Amino acid sequence: MKDNFSKQAAEYSKFRPQYPDEMIDYLVSFVRNKGVALDIATGNGQVAQKLSSFFETVYGIDISQNQLNNAIPTENIIYKVAAAENTFFKNQEFDLITVAQAVHWFDFDLFYKEIYRILKPDGIFAVLGYGLFSTNADSDKIVTDFYQNIVGPYWDAERKYLDENYKTIPFPFDEIVTKTFENKLTWTFEELIGYLETWSATQHYISKNNKNPIDLIYDDLKISWLKSDKKVTFPLLLRIGKLK
Repeated sequence: MKDNFSKQAAEYSKFRPQYPDEMIDYLVSFVRNKGVALDIATGNGQVAQKLSSFFETVYGIDISQNQLNNAIPTENIIYKVAAAENTFFKNQEFDLITVAQAVHWFDFDLFYKEIYRILKPDGIFAVLGYGLFSTNADSDKIVTDFYQNIVGPYWDAERKYLDENYKTIPFPFDEIVTKTFENKLTWTFEELIGYLETWSATQHYISKNNKNPIDLIYDDLKISWLKSDKKVTFPLLLRIGKLK
């Protein structure tokens, strides 16, 4: 797995959107036993923290210690550094395993082999994510141009799985048909810029060119944003399955 997010872990924790409670409640409703859950590539622990309200124990693993340093401390969450494809857990340990906005980075064959090893026979596996947000028409034009053209060449190849709404990832499970969800937020301009700066393509651009690509759109985007309703909508992605 590539580590694209250690460098801006604090910003990731501050500016990445949360998954709505409605979506987490819906996911957990499929889990029969609420003993132990695992959130893989937990980052700042957003999903792990929400799961901690339902499960006796939650593990959150990530390859980035810097991300875990910014994770939400909760009494029944255990954070550890570990790779998704090679964990230290026992066979058939988990009632629920989640991975949010990260499965596209994994070696699918090794990862799914590990899931089949550590998930209980009646357990649930879930992939969560979100696509490119939409907003007011003027800001949308600026953000779409930024996404496709300015930082477009700097996205990793794996980004295509998100653009395809996770519909094209391998998913070797008995899949459960799910409801669709959206995440509607109201953002300040600082929050909008902060989120754009967490994009891996933005960081790749900065590393290669030694300048921030957001500077190219900053003034126009600010004018557009300050005269808008400042609302954003994220399409949420969810796939849920059981072991075959």
